[in-house]
Amino acid sequence: MKITVVGTGYVGLVSGTCFAETGNKVTCVDIDEKKVQKLANGTITIYEPGLEKLFQRNLKEERLIFTTDLAEGIKEADIIFLALPTPPGEDGSADLKYVLGVAEQIGKLLVGYKVIVNKSTVPVGTAQKVHNAIRKNYNGEFDVVSNPEFLREGVAVDDFMKPDRVVVGTSSERAKKLMSELYAPYVRQGNPVIFMDEPSAELTKYAANSFLATKITFMNEIARLCELLGADVDMVRKGIGTDERIGKRFLFPGIGYGGSCFPKDVQALVRSSHEVDYDFKILESVMQVNEDQKLHLLPKIKKYFNGNLVGKHFALWGLAFKPNTDDIREAPALYIIKALVGEGATVTAYDPEAMPNVKAQVNDIINYAETQYDALKEADALIIATEWNEFRTPEFEKIAAGLKSKVIFDGRNVFDLQHMESLGFHYESVGRKPITK
Repeated sequence: MKITVVGTGYVGLVSGTCFAETGNKVTCVDIDEKKVQKLANGTITIYEPGLEKLFQRNLKEERLIFTTDLAEGIKEADIIFLALPTPPGEDGSADLKYVLGVAEQIGKLLVGYKVIVNKSTVPVGTAQKVHNAIRKNYNGEFDVVSNPEFLREGVAVDDFMKPDRVVVGTSSERAKKLMSELYAPYVRQGNPVIFMDEPSAELTKYAANSFLATKITFMNEIARLCELLGADVDMVRKGIGTDERIGKRFLFPGIGYGGSCFPKDVQALVRSSHEVDYDFKILESVMQVNEDQKLHLLPKIKKYFNGNLVGKHFALWGLAFKPNTDDIREAPALYIIKALVGEGATVTAYDPEAMPNVKAQVNDIINYAETQYDALKEADALIIATEWNEFRTPEFEKIAAGLKSKVIFDGRNVFDLQHMESLGFHYESVGRKPITK
């Protein structure tokens, strides 16, 4: 099958590469000439475990090609995917200018029947808006389908190749047949392709991410309560996670969620609810709690240093919003950095993948280390903001030697309490008793 993917951001590049991996010929279109040139020359532009191997293989086999020419890109396509950014506007609503702008261009270029698929995360009603935008310039046959992505950064290749489910919103039997054929190789193990109407498919994506964000936020609230009541959130997590109605995933407390999806999607769903005069009280609270949670460590840090951080120097491990990605969008680490610098402190940070992105965003307001242990030099304390695997079993003697004092503030509950106590660290985490020297 011949596929076109418009947009080579995270979703577009993962989707295009994975479609090519099952034998489809995929043309990826982007207006960014420098990015297209890099990709065409074999330089991958995002970090995602497992993606580069597939990217290089399909580029070599000429199943994956890149162009800035939309007309050329869609000419022979059976299916055109729109994987374009939908950034939040000032009021929290999803900005559809890129999606609708490309839809109008496609309408001027179409010749013959094609399926146009919204892969971007878009509010209810967007499929109809895309249909109307295309129809302005094209009177022939076409279908617009909603096919939201459910990719988790860090495991996106597995999520795409072996999906829990594929959601397709369409009322067209012709489009349904094509989409079934396209996704057949990915659901061979029996996971479903779920067909539904377009508005339901659009809402499904927002509902899924908002529910997961709510689950995380609930555990962060439980963690705060544990600190006040003397309970251990790890024990509570295990106690409720074994209930199959609740499940074990997304129950780990920490310093809030970030990334490209949860903050934007929760905000957009709240905005959509306002547009129909509905007050989505739970999600309003989720957003507020998450904002507070990003700085949950700051009062602990200030209390330890008697309320004064002027002249203090901190080592910070982890800048990405989660491990196994270089994505720093809404990363709690950035909020912590801003707060510490605002209090007169200095920071040296280390992250395996995200430092170039942070440098581009905050430049030189902090320092950067080549290794996790280099970041510790002359620091008054270590702060852990992202739970990269390499942080889980460090050489604690190196940590002790690098820091001025054996003090750790852990925003991801990476270390065992008893172990930290036996090593003589002052150790504070989230929802668990502090280990004090």
